[in-house]
Amino acid sequence: MRRKDREVKDFEVIKQIIDECEIIRIGLVDDDIYPYIVPLNFAYVIEDEQIYFYLHGAMAGRKYELMKKNGVCSFEMDCGHKMELIHKVKDVTMRYKCVMGKADIEFLEGEDKFKGIDIIMNRDERTRNFEYNKAVVPRTAVIKLTVTEYSGKVNPIGGNAD
Repeated sequence: MRRKDREVKDFEVIKQIIDECEIIRIGLVDDDIYPYIVPLNFAYVIEDEQIYFYLHGAMAGRKYELMKKNGVCSFEMDCGHKMELIHKVKDVTMRYKCVMGKADIEFLEGEDKFKGIDIIMNRDERTRNFEYNKAVVPRTAVIKLTVTEYSGKVNPIGGNAD
């Protein structure tokens, strides 16, 4: 990381950034030279500083096939975007917070699938007690990402100008 002054090492701050993010982007690789990047809703669980992300989607399509084929992905999430004009030094900077890293992909089955959906539903206050159609769960891919590497970066409001 070039800007060590923006690096986040405190695990509690990493958790706060994840809490503020609404979307996770996963990067998948095929034989193509271009990565395939997909934005997804997510939920997460932390057990002894191990981060697990939970995702869901169709059991078909390019995303599903690449996840099945490779079993790994990169991820990125960001929030707190605010353009700031720094008149004193005639500069502009973008304020932000982000977490990125790598993860192993696991497709959940059986009761674990339902537990994964419950974790996803419990993330948002509006869906926490929603009686969703459980009949569609067997036809839904429920994915658990086990984070193997991560880093955080912040350019906070009121921070130093570039």
